[in-house]
Amino acid sequence: MAIKEGDFVRLNFTGKIKETDEVFDTTSEDIAEEAGILVENKVYGPIPIIVGGNHLLKAIDDAIIGTEAGEAVHVSVSPENGFGQRNPNFIQLIPMKEFKKQGMTPVRGMKITADAGTGKIISVNGGRVKVDFNHELAGKNLEYDVSVVEVIEDDEEKIKSMIELHYSYPNMDLDKTEIKIDGDKVSIKLDEITRFDQKSYMDVTFARFRISKDIWDNMDYEKVEFVDEFEKKVEEPAEEEAEE
Repeated sequence: MAIKEGDFVRLNFTGKIKETDEVFDTTSEDIAEEAGILVENKVYGPIPIIVGGNHLLKAIDDAIIGTEAGEAVHVSVSPENGFGQRNPNFIQLIPMKEFKKQGMTPVRGMKITADAGTGKIISVNGGRVKVDFNHELAGKNLEYDVSVVEVIEDDEEKIKSMIELHYSYPNMDLDKTEIKIDGDKVSIKLDEITRFDQKSYMDVTFARFRISKDIWDNMDYEKVEFVDEFEKKVEEPAEEEAEE
């Protein structure tokens, strides 16, 4: 069956910079290792997305619509349809004292987060630090090899796929995540191990919102609730030792 907008799918992809053939992202552990971009502790393999859900570039969504699971497609993406052209106004000089206030020692190549977004330090000169806030792929022509490996049909599996996508916690077991559907309401109880997640409250709330929004926008449910349950553990009385 042809893939259409709104479908929940799992896909593999590898992205390269056209001019240099450099791999910058992939779902394949072998390709990542060969390209020298392997990320320790990252789980590689097909990723879940919603077609047209703004999870990947629109050009990729458009390319897989009309294809079928197992069919490979090659996608060429111009800067205009990718991460935009480079903007010289996004290169800023930041006083060294701003870094000292944060207890940071800026060095070339370091990535930082500031009001302007995420940037990369391109030079440190005296009392000023030059930071490039352009996206690293801005101005690049990109090539993607994409293959949908599965179309997800079951509603509970669709919901779990969005948890997998948005709630990145490597030790979470989706099989221990409980999904209950009652009419137009979805209740989600995550694997208990997520209680020990070190994410900030804001990050957890944002992840839950994104999961909920994808469910509202693409499934026939109006309400999503996350259940956090803590049960008092009652210790069993110690058995009396048998008399001799």
